[in-house]
Order: sequence, then structure tokens, then C-alpha cells
Amino acid sequence: MNHDTYLNSYLADILATSKNVAVLGASPDDKRPSHWISGFLLGKGYHVFPVNPMHRGERILGQHVYGSLAEIPEPVHLVDVFRRAEHLDTIVDEVLAMSPRPSAIWCQLGIRNDAAAARAEAAGIKVVMNRALVSEYPLVYERMHPGSAHGHAA
Repeated sequence: MNHDTYLNSYLADILATSKNVAVLGASPDDKRPSHWISGFLLGKGYHVFPVNPMHRGERILGQHVYGSLAEIPEPVHLVDVFRRAEHLDTIVDEVLAMSPRPSAIWCQLGIRNDAAAARAEAAGIKVVMNRALVSEYPLVYERMHPGSAHGHAA
């Protein structure tokens, strides 16, 4: 897949079909993008699982922090990545080891690793790279689903 551009329908499908979101690299610091995007997702009705081994067992925005994706006790639909691109190979390995597997990986601005994305896509996982979920949400999801705060019951 070409990761330079995405169809709005591709992005909207990921946002509409994901209920449980793991925020990889979540931070308790409210000045960090991973913190306020976690709050944004919670406000839109998503179930957020902060993941950060440095803060395992703590709480971010009232949510229990997990040390790894494997520790999350519920199925994860979307992994929202706030880690540097060089970590994406290892992240894809972790995602591929999950059962059931998430249906999508969303890499925030500045995060791109085409080889890692190709491995995830070969396993049937959708990948978005170098896109700010919080910026894309109103452009694609709300435009394609007018009047809907989110496609899931909170």
C-alpha cells in the first residue's frame, strides 16, 4: 500500500470499526500529545488502554496503564503508536503475537516504517502512518457519519 495518501473511506472505516484502542507510548504528562489524544478518544466513546512500561500499574486519565500490548485483558481493535519509527518493527512483532489481532495500527505524525507496515498488512492489518488521528477524526469520521458522536455505545 502507498502510505503517502489515504482514502477518507479507509481512515473512516478504521475509526468506525475500532472500539478498544491501545495508546502505545501513553504519557501521564498532560503536555504530551499521547496524553491529550487519549482524552480525546475517551471523549469520543472509545475504550482506551494506555501502554507504557515506565508507568505500568499507574493511571492515565483514570485508565489503568499496561506495560505491554500483551498485558491488555480485552481484544484491541486499534493500536495508536506514539513511539519513534525505529521501534515499529518490534511493535508489529507484538501486534502479530496478539490473539485476537488488532485490525489496525495508526502511527502518529513523524512515524513511518514502510517495511514494518508491509509485514502488518501481509497479515491483514490495516496501517496508517504519519497522520495525526485527532486531526483526521473530524475530517473523515464526522464528515462520513453526520450527527454521530461516535459509532459505539460508550
